[in-house]
Amino acid sequence: MKNFTPRRTLLASAILAAAAATPQTLLAAEEGAIEEITVVGSRISRNTEFENATPVQVLDRETIETSGYTNLQQLFEKNPAAGNGTFSTRGNNQDSTANGAAAVSLRGMGADATLVLVNGRRVAISAFAEGITTNFVDINSIPLAAVERVEVLKDGASAIYGSDAVAGVVNLVLRKDFEGAEISMDYGGADGYDEQSLSAVWGINGEGSNLTVILDHHKNSRLANSERSGLGTANHSGRGGEDHRSSRGYPGSFTLPNGVTVPDPNCPKERDTGEVCLYDYGLWTLITPEAERTGLLMLGHTDLTESIEFFSEIAVQHNTSVAQGAPTPLDGDAELYVEADHPNNPFGERVDIFRYRTVDAGARQWNIETDNLRGVFGLRGSIADWGWETSVQRSRSESTQTGDRSQGWVRTDLLQEEINAGRYNPFGGVQNPDAVIDAITTSLVRQGKSELTSYDLTINGDLFDTSSGMVAMAAGLEYREEKAADIPDDQFQRGLIFGTESVSAKASRDITSAFVEIAIPLPANLDLTLAGRYDDYSDFGTTTNPMANLLWKASDQLSLRASWGTGFRAPSLAQIGLGDSQESLFFKDTFGCEVNEAYCSQTDYTIIYSGNPDLDAEESESFNIGAVFEPIEGFQLSLDYWKITQEGKIDEVPFGFLYRRHCNDQSNTICQRGTPRQGESLGALQSIRSGFTNIGEQQVSGVDLSFVYSGLALAGGNLGLRFDYSYLMEFERVELNADGGAFLTRDLAGEYEYPQHRWNATGDWTFDRFGFSAGLSYIGEFEDTPDIDFDGTLDYDTNTSRTVDSFLTMNLQARYTGFANMILSLGADNVFDEAPPFAIGDGDADLYGYVQSQHDPHGRFIYGKMTYTF
Repeated sequence: MKNFTPRRTLLASAILAAAAATPQTLLAAEEGAIEEITVVGSRISRNTEFENATPVQVLDRETIETSGYTNLQQLFEKNPAAGNGTFSTRGNNQDSTANGAAAVSLRGMGADATLVLVNGRRVAISAFAEGITTNFVDINSIPLAAVERVEVLKDGASAIYGSDAVAGVVNLVLRKDFEGAEISMDYGGADGYDEQSLSAVWGINGEGSNLTVILDHHKNSRLANSERSGLGTANHSGRGGEDHRSSRGYPGSFTLPNGVTVPDPNCPKERDTGEVCLYDYGLWTLITPEAERTGLLMLGHTDLTESIEFFSEIAVQHNTSVAQGAPTPLDGDAELYVEADHPNNPFGERVDIFRYRTVDAGARQWNIETDNLRGVFGLRGSIADWGWETSVQRSRSESTQTGDRSQGWVRTDLLQEEINAGRYNPFGGVQNPDAVIDAITTSLVRQGKSELTSYDLTINGDLFDTSSGMVAMAAGLEYREEKAADIPDDQFQRGLIFGTESVSAKASRDITSAFVEIAIPLPANLDLTLAGRYDDYSDFGTTTNPMANLLWKASDQLSLRASWGTGFRAPSLAQIGLGDSQESLFFKDTFGCEVNEAYCSQTDYTIIYSGNPDLDAEESESFNIGAVFEPIEGFQLSLDYWKITQEGKIDEVPFGFLYRRHCNDQSNTICQRGTPRQGESLGALQSIRSGFTNIGEQQVSGVDLSFVYSGLALAGGNLGLRFDYSYLMEFERVELNADGGAFLTRDLAGEYEYPQHRWNATGDWTFDRFGFSAGLSYIGEFEDTPDIDFDGTLDYDTNTSRTVDSFLTMNLQARYTGFANMILSLGADNVFDEAPPFAIGDGDADLYGYVQSQHDPHGRFIYGKMTYTF
């Protein structure tokens, strides 16, 4: 499978699947028959969501339609089981290392601790990692129109699926066996923002065959922070927050020959600190970047013989987006200067540029294009009442980021040339001529590629009969190869581009796995499931993980369940193969401030990360115990307590430890400083080197409550109700203290980005040709500012900050089905136009008055949708 030719395989699959597809009438299922499906969390078929020993939430097609969401990122952001680490395109800027992508993080344990499957199989990770090293599956690569149901396993499952299934598993089951055609269009908008989607589904049945084709297109406009009240600034001191304006100003600040730093003489008084000229970059930042996504899926199957079926899945997705950030910030590390004879030099002597920003060159922008390709080809059948399935898959995600001269990418050597020639004026905050701007800017290209090749063989069937029922088994073998590369423009590597995060990574591995699962019925209505999996990684070694689940049907109304298992997360390819990569962190150089007041301003400094090929896998243990109660027909209530423990967690070496240990030493190679001014012991802080190690531990536990009531007769119609609630009891993390001399335990539950309470409540009422649905989404309060003094050392465990208020929004939708073959929907998300609660922020990603990972600032979004089938 080294040579993958998509055109040939796409055409061959379509021809083979459609060759036997002559239209025929589908036979109705025998009345009373129970459909058996394989639900996430087991290789053995189950028949309902509530008859599993593990907690599985299933969102079917109807639930997805009535939710009003147009993409998966919206769906998962509202899921109470999701938490910190779930991210979307919201807040993407030129510094985001995974622009245009989105991911889900169950239990708040990170996107790399949640395994995402498509039709029960892994897919290629995003070509660009989030936060430099977090590998994840981009859920924006799967169009919502193609999804038949979403299965969320809220329990560890490494014994079934292997790495990454630590906090849980999300399985996206695609639509198949469709007959006829369906077209769906929707359009919606909020103040200053709009989205539009178009999808088409076509399917044809034949004798023992089907071909289903799905086309989806989605487009959304740009929404800037400045278009929402109070969010278009980095200065929130007037609201009780912090002033995060940058010391890299426009006008700038300069260092005189005597070592004194002064702001530009034309710096406005309200921005003049005495040493630097502050700049508010908040006006340039985006809430949501402009994006467009187009996808095509083909799913086919055909009987080759009475006992063998060929099946295929082909998916092609093309995504584009435009990310934006503030103009290029520059500091002393750029080593820029202005000679005394420069025609605009107001000082009359040579000066060094201490802090400056090329606002006249405009915002820095990235054009991001991502192409995802996935092909699955397989055979399934039966031999002597045993089912078998084998397949081969090739999956690829390829992304390119480009920026041209019109998009604000300033090169420092070209800028210095124009300053020396007297053509570029760095004083006074003036707009330099277009020809000069063109001379100092450049074009950039960043390329990323992720590849997955896999082969699998699975068997399942009944082993033998007992007095309590049939013992069933599933077993299988898997082999896969993973590759990832992220190649930045060499102008970053040569140190010519400043102020933008740069990532460089390259790694590969192969994995061989074997697994077995056995379902054993026991006396007294007990069902025991045992599973185990062995994985052999070419880089870090081997791991074996067992699992045991027990289900007791105490009565027709009550079932009790428990599960236990171990798990692991292999080091990400980015964590192993990372080259020198840069990230910005906003903090105050306290050591430097003691030497020179010019270093006292909080600003964003460069952290340089590199990979660690000697990392071990993270190990985990998960436990769940719960009950399912069905007192009356149509009403189901479930309650679960869960706990996950992780050891050997891969974390960055704590920043506070690095700063305190190394940054009070001018000659230190970890903490790099510029040349000190005369009579001073420390120069300006330039960068800090960091890396990754198996140092962390964490223990997370909570309670989930869910109830579903369907078919309730009300006012001549039928009412369905659903409530899902998640309570985070503890999120204890063990890590080094600031001095690096001892470990300490911190509880994140209720702290910044970790609300303890999250719930969703939905109701749907149908009457004749009408349908109405309403939903409430609640995100609980949590403490603000994890680093209360913004010195780079987390102190939320010893200091108490203000509280970020809870966030409650309501969604409404009305539907009409009175026209033949047509459904018309009109709805609104956040009906009451609730603004996100104010937050001081973390001094890193959240600088604009709200918490991007938790709260959506779009406001009221009104939409209409039409679906027509024929």
